[in-house]
Amino acid sequence: MELYTNFEGSTMIFSLVGELDEHSASFVRRKMDEYIENNDFDAVVLDLNKLSFMDSTGIGVVIGRYKLLQKKRKKMYVRNPSATVDKIFNMSGMYGIISKI
Repeated sequence: MELYTNFEGSTMIFSLVGELDEHSASFVRRKMDEYIENNDFDAVVLDLNKLSFMDSTGIGVVIGRYKLLQKKRKKMYVRNPSATVDKIFNMSGMYGIISKI
């Protein structure tokens, strides 16, 4: 799993590459929390174009970051989900919580 971070204006972009599962969850959780706590931004976008797999642990990571951002009164969005991840987001109802842009 690789995690890249950059900014588009005041929006922080997290690009996830690889598989978000029980083996990579703690790394992703720790790095995202670190960036969220140490940067100034208006919103977060998860770019999931190169995320090839995500299981329920990955959904938990995303929900946890969403809740952290809610406490900070920040928005989270998803963009470019791979077909596999898009299906998981649809089936789990995640798009009812986090908007796809």
